[in-house]
Amino acid sequence: MTKSDAAPLIVLVAGEASGDNLGAQLIAALRQRIPQARFAGIAGSRMAAAGCEVWERVESLSVMGLFEIIPHLPRLFRIRRMLIDRVLAERPAVYVGVDAKEFNLRIAPRFKEVGIPTVQYVSPQVWAWRQGRVQTIGRAVDLVLCLLPFEKPFYDAHSVQAEFVGHPLADQVPMEMSAETARRQLALPEKDQYVAVLPGSRQGEVSRLSPDFTLTMAWLLEQRPQLRFIVALANEATRRIFEESLERAVASCPALRDRVTLINGHAQEVMAASDVVLLASGTATLEATLVKRPMVVAYRLGLLTSFLLKHLKLFKAPFFAQPNLLAGRALVPEFFNAEVRPDVLGPAVLQQLERADRAELVQTFASIHETLRRDASARAADAIVELLVKRRLSGGTP
Repeated sequence: MTKSDAAPLIVLVAGEASGDNLGAQLIAALRQRIPQARFAGIAGSRMAAAGCEVWERVESLSVMGLFEIIPHLPRLFRIRRMLIDRVLAERPAVYVGVDAKEFNLRIAPRFKEVGIPTVQYVSPQVWAWRQGRVQTIGRAVDLVLCLLPFEKPFYDAHSVQAEFVGHPLADQVPMEMSAETARRQLALPEKDQYVAVLPGSRQGEVSRLSPDFTLTMAWLLEQRPQLRFIVALANEATRRIFEESLERAVASCPALRDRVTLINGHAQEVMAASDVVLLASGTATLEATLVKRPMVVAYRLGLLTSFLLKHLKLFKAPFFAQPNLLAGRALVPEFFNAEVRPDVLGPAVLQQLERADRAELVQTFASIHETLRRDASARAADAIVELLVKRRLSGGTP
């Protein structure tokens, strides 16, 4: 399987906090099946705690946008060169890209062509935009592990090997989460009405959304003086960015200062404690779906990236918020770029706060939860082990 069958090396490369979480769970599941395995790659604190040797920190790849990436290219090229050299030298049993699609799918062909099995865990949104990439993906990896149910049929139609494993978040999040319990855990007054605010996990994303999110909070407080806001920040860096925007919003609405609680991490508990969630598009929208709270979703890209997406018609999907994609209809409001402003977001939040069909919405969210709850990490690990067994039986061991 590798240079040492007694201790096969599995390389995993994650690119952000959500990938670090997925990678850590996958490592735990793989260790149950291959107890002697060693793990290494680009990892965060969770993967490191699970036993992954850190070649580079996961934060090094946390960049989004077509043009926003340009200033980071020298660092990314250095990491790419380091990773190629180490993987080719170590000849791991398998290379697993954990999300970080743009990075992993560019580097995976180098390994596949020399016989190292390659896996992409979390499909690119190839069904949504730049659909022509599907053949490139098929040439880059031996297997795509899909988190969403509609992704496998898309790959099947293009003869690309893929498996739907479910979503690990759906396994982690309880089917019911009490707002009262979450408020006690966060030491919040239990009787108030709360808006949870999640401006994203990347610094660029938080920079783009925080000004309008904080002004929306001020707008809402003017309409509903009894509201309270709980803000989940990914880390100290994103907290500082958000606090700068919050100070500017407080200048126009001084009452806001005493109605906001900032919390590092604990995003799931923050959403569970709320009556409605205002958040950045991404994995957090799925988490809000699983927590079963009404939400308003915002997505803002840099100007050049937005221009290309709009004018070259690269985006093919009808929605970008995950609950809407999974339901195939507009369950919750989503706003893009110029629509992301207080006079749009504020009324949408109030509408979600007061929606008469809340029970029906919660039931739809529960149905999505059940569909995605499949013991994903175990299924992903099984699929990887099966790939390795088939490779060995066919004589294709690296």
